[in-house]
Amino acid sequence: MKQITQMGATVEEAISIALKELDLTREQVDVEVLQEGKRGFLGFGSRKANVRVGPKKRKESDQEQESVQQSLSEPIEVELAEAVAVISQNDEEMLQETTNENLQELSTLIVEENEVEDGKRNDNTVAIEHAVTYLTDIAKQLDIQDLMIDVEEKGKTINIRLESEKAALLIGKRGQTLNSLQELTQLVIHQYAKRFVLVKLDVENYRERRQESLEQLANRMADKAVHTGKKVELEPMPSNERKIIHHILANRIDIETYSVGSDTKRYLVIEPLR
Repeated sequence: MKQITQMGATVEEAISIALKELDLTREQVDVEVLQEGKRGFLGFGSRKANVRVGPKKRKESDQEQESVQQSLSEPIEVELAEAVAVISQNDEEMLQETTNENLQELSTLIVEENEVEDGKRNDNTVAIEHAVTYLTDIAKQLDIQDLMIDVEEKGKTINIRLESEKAALLIGKRGQTLNSLQELTQLVIHQYAKRFVLVKLDVENYRERRQESLEQLANRMADKAVHTGKKVELEPMPSNERKIIHHILANRIDIETYSVGSDTKRYLVIEPLR
């Protein structure tokens, strides 16, 4: 009989689910705890317990079982939980600098696992359903009862738009909560997607409005730097917003821009050229 890996809120819950799946009792199986469960805050940083359960080994087949165990790859769920745990450290700089290449590599691993477990799944319907459930649960924990979710697929991009009277809770200071939710939703999508897709999450057109504000800020501060002949230092902001300002001012020949600082305190400097 095969071994299975199972996730649950706790180790005991995961074992219980696995026993039902195998139709065995606790005394008839060997249990290997791959990962202890962890409770997060408002859905962030939480991770499920993960166990490997299989029938007790027979002495005469020890060698064969050892060979089988060595051939088992580390479950994809462990990698996903570890990735979420890293994100939960609230390192905004790290979140913003996660590249599509990194996510595609994670996606490839998850797709391989999904192909083994469910060869019939051929679209993103299941992945989107899980993402919607995840975002709905987060909203409930934030006491948001009127959340509306609109999902649109365009090629390899899944656009998810959220609406609520408490939109500010989902956006956070300078969009930090929104950015974190986008990264976490990306991971949820790729746990179930069969191919790489990019998730873009927005709340009531915040990103478009923020883009407009950054454009105005960039040009105003650049003009100030040229007028005063002194460099202008902007407030710390995530890397994606600094990149927007770099891009907006890239064609100006009277100033240069560069970033200073580290981690969440990294900020952009506009310096006039003399």
